[in-house]
Amino acid sequence: MTKAQHSLGYRPLPPFLRNLREEAGLTQRQLGLALHKPQSWVYNCETGNRRVDVAEFIAWCRPCGVEPQKAFKRFLDILG
Repeated sequence: MTKAQHSLGYRPLPPFLRNLREEAGLTQRQLGLALHKPQSWVYNCETGNRRVDVAEFIAWCRPCGVEPQKAFKRFLDILG
């Protein structure tokens, strides 16, 4: 059985999260500090080693300067 974070529907999310962070000009360390998480947590989210839930998605968007609703719409547009 495939783990949820490896499902086809989840695969676009890790690079999307990385893109949000990079567009904001943040390093993994800086985002981790803003989220009160270690850099390794950010790395694991961006590489798909760790699944991100909705609350974490919302928290991720804020330090990146993106409204969660707009980010979610962008992500849905990627999915088609």
